[in-house]
Amino acid sequence: MQPKANLEPNPSSIKHSAVKKNNHQKNSETDLNSVNGVDSDQVIVSSSELELDLIYAIHRNEFELYYQPKVNTKENVIIGAEALIRWNHPKLGLISPNDFIPLAEKIGFINNIGKWVKKTACAQNKAWQDANLPAIPVSINLSASRFMEIDLVNSTRETLEQTKLEARYLEIEITETSIMRNEEIVFSQLDALKKLGIKIALDDFGTGYSSLSHLHHFNGKIDILKIDRSFIKDLSNTKQEDANFIVHMILQLSNHLNMDVIAEGVETMEQLKVLQNYNCNTVQGYLFSKPVPANQFAELLKKQRIEPIR
Repeated sequence: MQPKANLEPNPSSIKHSAVKKNNHQKNSETDLNSVNGVDSDQVIVSSSELELDLIYAIHRNEFELYYQPKVNTKENVIIGAEALIRWNHPKLGLISPNDFIPLAEKIGFINNIGKWVKKTACAQNKAWQDANLPAIPVSINLSASRFMEIDLVNSTRETLEQTKLEARYLEIEITETSIMRNEEIVFSQLDALKKLGIKIALDDFGTGYSSLSHLHHFNGKIDILKIDRSFIKDLSNTKQEDANFIVHMILQLSNHLNMDVIAEGVETMEQLKVLQNYNCNTVQGYLFSKPVPANQFAELLKKQRIEPIR
């Protein structure tokens, strides 16, 4: 894919920034989009250089998708995955989305990246199915600006046709904040995507504008609710934290509205046991697996069963 000419950076906006080079794996993550830690080494590059590198990253095949399993904890079976982008920069090494997604949004390249993620995730999922691995849905994250583009639905339909992936094996995740920016347009796009057979997940629930009382507002628009990790991390079996009450209420309301629920950022057995007591049986987090490259995820999928890492 050739980069677009109108994405050239503005020389007048050049700043200098330090991007830390990633060399070793973290044992736990505080953000789903971060998979590597950093060391003391720093590579100093100008913003203009990094912008140009980002624009050409697709053309140079520097992006890679990692996959984190979604697990049904009743049987410890992988029932889905979330695709998460990484940038293998030739000088800086593996760069987390936290470091380059804001830059992509700034220079207007975020939708190009989104289209690449969608096509790559669909093609990879179809390849796993063709290899006779268990068929599971893979979710991708779409930016708020992508929902403002009129070609979203047609582009998604074309991607499914080109990759020969059935629509039920693609899920799209959107944040509350993205919906609230232009609710009418976003809901219209979501309805059209759902008509294709794609399920919609509301990501990071509880961190945006809405409250529990607004959950019914998403009824019929959202199929899956993902409880934000900020609530999960404070769950306790020994004392009733505010997080326990909030998570329990979200689960009860979601069940009433016929929404599936996924708990994000589950890292301990205590958190898992609390969630199971509340009848939340689908989780995602380091307790079962960090995000891993496609070949490693294929090995997990072959086994299908996955045990908690104690």
